[in-house]
Amino acid sequence: MKTDLTDTTASKINKALVKGRRAIGTPAVGMVLTLVIVTDEENAYDALKAANDASREHPSRTLVVIKRVSRSPRDRTQSRLDAEVRVGADAGTGETVVLRLYGEVADHAQSVVLPLLLPDAPVVVWWPVDAPLDPAGDPLGALAQRRVTDTYSSEQPVRELTARAGTYKPGDTDLSWTRITPWRSMLAAALDQVSVEVKAVEVEGEEYNPSCELLAMWLADRLDVPVRRSLSSGPGLTAVRMETSHGPITLDRADGSLATLSIDGQPDRAVALKRRETAELIAEELRRLDPDDTYASALRFGVHRLNVSNGHADTVEKPKEPVEPEQPVAASLETSPDVEAASDVEGAPEGPSAKGEPADGEAPAQAPAPEAAQPPALKPVPSGLSGKAAK
Repeated sequence: MKTDLTDTTASKINKALVKGRRAIGTPAVGMVLTLVIVTDEENAYDALKAANDASREHPSRTLVVIKRVSRSPRDRTQSRLDAEVRVGADAGTGETVVLRLYGEVADHAQSVVLPLLLPDAPVVVWWPVDAPLDPAGDPLGALAQRRVTDTYSSEQPVRELTARAGTYKPGDTDLSWTRITPWRSMLAAALDQVSVEVKAVEVEGEEYNPSCELLAMWLADRLDVPVRRSLSSGPGLTAVRMETSHGPITLDRADGSLATLSIDGQPDRAVALKRRETAELIAEELRRLDPDDTYASALRFGVHRLNVSNGHADTVEKPKEPVEPEQPVAASLETSPDVEAASDVEGAPEGPSAKGEPADGEAPAQAPAPEAAQPPALKPVPSGLSGKAAK
């Protein structure tokens, strides 16, 4: 049953809900929470469909807040509230109210939502797109015990993770974290099967996927080992490789559906790790409304600490340029035992004499003989090797 209300008020919306329940023969309210969805017109359909599917597990009153932009400056000065009330089969197992706010009332959405909340029931606010950087500080977020965002829908997901860590409050969560629940369960189960010491971890996944960073931060935070983030063509997370004291442990999912768990000394096992729909993610988040301390700890670990080993960021080492044989230094490495001994000493300070230049007050060294300066069979010697290693 659908009821359209134009230029209405919260009181009229409540009356329409009661009338709708009586019309379908269910006057009692059997809902367990209020789900507030803050979105735009473009994403409202998908978000509402996911909420209706999730309501079969969690019967709830769903309030969809859509802030509309008026077409003309004159219309923007006029405040108006339009509502669409859905009860019965059109609203899953709960009730749905689609609120479209025009004009100045769009800046005071919390005043419209507050009278429509279920009494003595928890409130969950979900931003499918365009979530505020501080969900708890948002006027609508302040009404909720649980605030759900989705970093994957932002323009710069990895940077937004850093912003989320700075503004985290108990009750905040993200669907990018919910997506890796099966991965975390499978990796924890794999480590329970064998008694090993994890030395290093590599998390592989597509670029700009915050779930990969969150999984990497969770592993680094829990295992206290270096975690390397590598890129793949996807979809989503593709592999986690752990280097342990008794061989590698690999969880590889190349097709986004079926994964392979490989533990050294055991046969490979197929594991179902399909990519879940949004309705499944929302249903999982609604199962528990207490603060997620594990998410908070992983989020605060920091993206900048990934790809770090022994306190220094891992960088790709550039190959050392070989010393050309025609330089006097190369010839002295072959002929002078003093320079050969000096090059073996680690951490020796660089000075003029170390670079082949005469020190102050000393006479310039004589140029070596041509046959010594350019030996025909001399190979290029890396700058970090001594004369003995070069021979």
